[in-house]
Amino acid sequence: MKNIMFLCTGNSCRSQMAEGFCRKYWGDKYNVYSAGTKKHGMNVRAIKVMEEAGIDISTHISKTTDELPQLTFDFVITVCDSAKENCPYFPGGKIIHVGFQDPPALTNNMTDEEEILKVYRRVRDEIESAIKRLDEIVATPPGLEPGAES
Repeated sequence: MKNIMFLCTGNSCRSQMAEGFCRKYWGDKYNVYSAGTKKHGMNVRAIKVMEEAGIDISTHISKTTDELPQLTFDFVITVCDSAKENCPYFPGGKIIHVGFQDPPALTNNMTDEEEILKVYRRVRDEIESAIKRLDEIVATPPGLEPGAES
């Protein structure tokens, strides 16, 4: 099986969601990991909205790339612009960027919990949609964004 890692800044929300969906849809094809360029701890709202989608990420832990097993990653998918810009070098791996908005940043000044969860759900659904197209995403030629015309 090929190794795939989802990389974000804090490994607390988007990369964890991507890992959860990838395990659900592609766990028989990929060994799935997620990590961050930093460690922010698990986001409780991400856990909640993933649970609503039938995926339990409550046992996941926030980790940096240094804490992953020493593997060669076939694919490293950055899910935020900061991770794309600060992505560590991974020998042999194809680095692909599929960016998503950051729910904690988008909701930082919001107080209504239901409105906050709507933002998390929207980003969750966008991530799920992308993960369902994973074969297309990893087949994207280098230098093109997934979904772009070649």
